[in-house]
Order: sequence, then structure tokens, then C-alpha cells
Amino acid sequence: MKIKKNIISLSLVSTLAFSAVSQAQQEEKKVYPPEFLEAMGLQSDLENGKKLYRGCIACHGPEGWGTSSGSYPQIAGQLKSVIIKQLADFRAGNRDNPIMRAFSSSRVLGGPQEIADVAGYIANLPMTTNVNTGPRRNNTDGKTLYEEKCGNCHGEKGEGDPIDHGPALHSQHFSYLKRQFDWIRIGKRRNADKKMTKQIRDMGLKEEIDILSHAASLRPPESKIAPPGWSNPDFPSFVRSGRFK
Repeated sequence: MKIKKNIISLSLVSTLAFSAVSQAQQEEKKVYPPEFLEAMGLQSDLENGKKLYRGCIACHGPEGWGTSSGSYPQIAGQLKSVIIKQLADFRAGNRDNPIMRAFSSSRVLGGPQEIADVAGYIANLPMTTNVNTGPRRNNTDGKTLYEEKCGNCHGEKGEGDPIDHGPALHSQHFSYLKRQFDWIRIGKRRNADKKMTKQIRDMGLKEEIDILSHAASLRPPESKIAPPGWSNPDFPSFVRSGRFK
């Protein structure tokens, strides 16, 4: 009888342990909105993407360079897979942003094809390097910390990961990076990678600023950078203001 009880106890412990492992694995498993998976398999119609991008200009600018205040990120040159995922997450309610929820709704983007079209157009826009780089640019500690903690997912040069949909960070406005970093830390950005959330939970302010200053100052490949004085010829009549430069 005692042996039987021991066997039952061991079996229960094993079951609980297996359940805990399964739950942990389930938490780590990434779940994507169905529209994301469909849009990823579609070719982008860049001409239609240009038409759809008209709805993005008011916030991100005709060049897609955002604002140095960090209110709006630079989206030009971002990986297509990342743009598709973020749009699908906004639409599915996995990421909170009332403005983006409206502009990515089915009334604006009819479905996966439109998501793929505008994402392809944005990904092909040349980038500016004239961004807010933060207070600790060219800091050795920032470079070391970035390569140690961020390089695997976001790339050693901030180029991102198109397979795992890790966003490119090079030449992104420091203020935007910091706001998103802080939101991820407190759980406000609900579509954040769970591994990143755990990794940065107890990070100090100095480490955070060092890392993000380094990330913002990383230079994209020359092929992705807009030539001096460039403006988007697709929208010649748009009046540019200082916030988009």
C-alpha cells in the first residue's frame, strides 16, 4: 500500500512538473493573428501601397521619417515582416494605440493584401539618419550592452530579424525607443516579446539609456539611406514642416 502511494505521489509530481513545463512553453510560443500569416505570403503591390500610404502621411510624414520628439517613429526602411505584424496586431487589438487602430482598421486597409501593399511601400522608403540619438551616443558601455542583450534579436547593427520579426532599430528616434522600452517593461505594450520583457524588467536607467542611445546611433546600410535633400516624389504637393526633417 505504501509503495502504491509512493508511485501515485511520484506520478502526481511528474504530471505537475510536465504541466508547468508545458505552460512555460506555451507562454513562450508566439501566436500570430491570422491576417499576419496570410499577408506574409502575399506579394506587395507598391502602386496600391503608395495610395494607401496617403493615410499615414499626417503622422509619419511623406518620407516616413517620423518626428525627433518620438511622438511618431521612423517607419521608412523598417522590415516588411515587422510592419505587417504590427499592423495585424493593431487590428487584432494585440497592441494598444487608438490612432493606429483607426488607421489600420478594415475601413482603411480592407484585408491582408492591403496590409502587404502598404507594408511593402513603407519598407522600400529610404531612411534618414537625422534622428534624435539620445544623450549617450558613441558610449562604449552602450555598445557592449547592446551587443550582449539585444544583438541576437535586433541584429548587431540594428538591422532587425526578418525571420523572427525583430524590428530594425538603426536610426530610430531615441525618444520613441525609450517610450516603447518603458511600455514593454511595465506590460503596456502587450504584443512585446516575452523574453525581452523578462530581460529588461530589472534593468537600471543608465543601462537603458546607454543601450538605446547606441541603438539610435547605429547607421543603416548606405543603400537604405536617402540622399541629401531627398523628398518623396510621390507626394510633391505635401508641405514639409521641421518636424518631419
